[in-house]
Amino acid sequence: MSERDQTKAKAGAMIVPVTPFEQNCTILWCEATRKAIVIDPGGDVPNIQAAIAQAKVTVEKIWLTHGHIDHVGGAADLRDALKVPIEGPHVADKFLLDNVVASGARFGITGVRDFTPDRWLEEGDRVEIGELVFDILHCPGHSPGSVVFFNKEMRFAQVGDVLFNGSVGRTDLPGGSHETLIRSIKDKLLPLGDDVGFICGHGAGSSFGQERMTNPFLTGDV
Repeated sequence: MSERDQTKAKAGAMIVPVTPFEQNCTILWCEATRKAIVIDPGGDVPNIQAAIAQAKVTVEKIWLTHGHIDHVGGAADLRDALKVPIEGPHVADKFLLDNVVASGARFGITGVRDFTPDRWLEEGDRVEIGELVFDILHCPGHSPGSVVFFNKEMRFAQVGDVLFNGSVGRTDLPGGSHETLIRSIKDKLLPLGDDVGFICGHGAGSSFGQERMTNPFLTGDV
């Protein structure tokens, strides 16, 4: 690979679908340093560890977009296994992380643990992995403490369950608000630019521009 090609390829990513909810656990790494983070390890920790080995990267942190069971169920076990800190979500989701076991029981998910992250994230915070820097946007609505990770240089965001390809996050769970969610998307995400691509918590990714033009929840068709 030429030096120019290496410069262009600043990050790599691998999606590992986990839990019966087919949640997109994402392994994201800095190509220059091969340092990586695991975003939303919701469960199936052995599968996540196998993907880390396959990618040949060194995981240094776990990032959480929000506190729902399918995104955090494996976080405590993975933290213990890798000896790395957990960053996120916003402290408004503390009530969810305090009740991971109870939440899992409602969905027949066992072997999970309540936990506290090593760092809560707030609007305006920055997190890093290798040479990559991500801005934190607090985007409540799907859950009170949902956060989005945005890398301005790569024009890329990890949005969790705030926004989907053709849909938005459900708001019928404790602390959810459809009005608040739409406001988070329109006021914080869409202004970042139509060219910003994203990975979401379930299903295929998209771009903010594509969703602004075609997502029925944003065009007013729903």
